[in-house]
Amino acid sequence: MTHRRVVAIKPAACRAATTMNQREQDAPAARGYRMPAEWERHEATWLSWPHNRETWPGCLERAEAAMVEFAVALAEHEQVHINVLSRDHQLHVSGLLDRRIPPESVTWHDFPTDDAWIRDYGAVFVVRGGGSERLLALDFDYNAWGGKYPPYDLDRGIARRMADALGVPRRSPGIVLEGGSIDVNGAGALVTTGQCLLNAHRNPGLDRAGLEAVLAGSLGVTRIIWLGDGIAGDDTDGHVDNLTRFVGRNTVVTAIEPNAADPNHAPLAGNRERLASVRLSDGTALDIVDLPMPAPVHVAGRRLPASYANFYIGNEIVAVPVFSCAGDEQACGILGSCFPGRRIVPIDCTALAVGLGALHCLTQQVPAVPRAG
Repeated sequence: MTHRRVVAIKPAACRAATTMNQREQDAPAARGYRMPAEWERHEATWLSWPHNRETWPGCLERAEAAMVEFAVALAEHEQVHINVLSRDHQLHVSGLLDRRIPPESVTWHDFPTDDAWIRDYGAVFVVRGGGSERLLALDFDYNAWGGKYPPYDLDRGIARRMADALGVPRRSPGIVLEGGSIDVNGAGALVTTGQCLLNAHRNPGLDRAGLEAVLAGSLGVTRIIWLGDGIAGDDTDGHVDNLTRFVGRNTVVTAIEPNAADPNHAPLAGNRERLASVRLSDGTALDIVDLPMPAPVHVAGRRLPASYANFYIGNEIVAVPVFSCAGDEQACGILGSCFPGRRIVPIDCTALAVGLGALHCLTQQVPAVPRAG
């Protein structure tokens, strides 16, 4: 099975500012912005509806059925924005959602996309408590995971269109960055992987220190936690949203694989060891919660990057990808204990995983604007 046609990779140009000092002075963090944690209140969740049959060969309809269940759960507690290809595509999707979601709970956007992975190409929003512009859209550059899957021109323009639709200012930090490659606690800490962010086909002109400076200035983070490699089958070069996620200011869940013969065992154990040595900016150690991996999921002989860590935190729910295996119930129980005030909603993501992603990959949250003062 192929995901999309792989072509020769051309390194993306880095749109960096002229000097580091000038960048720091004008950076969002210097103006009081920070990236909120996902569990903080949302104004909305933004989706791009799956449509690419190359991404979901032979199972697009089943992928759409999973998206319907996901959108229904989200719409109970927050506005859902949906990008569609055209008016005809909107009619198709609205027909799938008919009588399942109140029409006023969905905002439609005729924003054609190349694919559905809005976590990676959509705007990343940061907020601040004062000033006239409390919500800012960050428009990171996007090159389809190092140039793997052209075309991606439509996806590359979605962040700008999201900012324009919301009427909020936009800033381009000047680096290639996918939203699934980072996770934050909303209080200054960020977790990522060196396999992805230091990949030569993202930002060849920046080293680790340069990337850390851009992340700090753009997202308001002061502590960056670097993990190692990702899971088998992941074509994103190790996105952290399949590995380790903040579930509290000092708490992470991290994927583990007890089976020493499984190719995920060693990299996940290595990531856990790194987390155990982490101290946050105030000297606090991380509270680490182990999250088991599902049983291996294969389609047409290919291992899919199935992971319970690809959950999405809504205003009143946590949507958890499940895969019809024995670990589903345990994973939902662990995440339920991490979010006692939210309802756990299991979504069968077997078909979605054929596209090499799941729920978190298919979302981008719009945080609620903080009150002044």
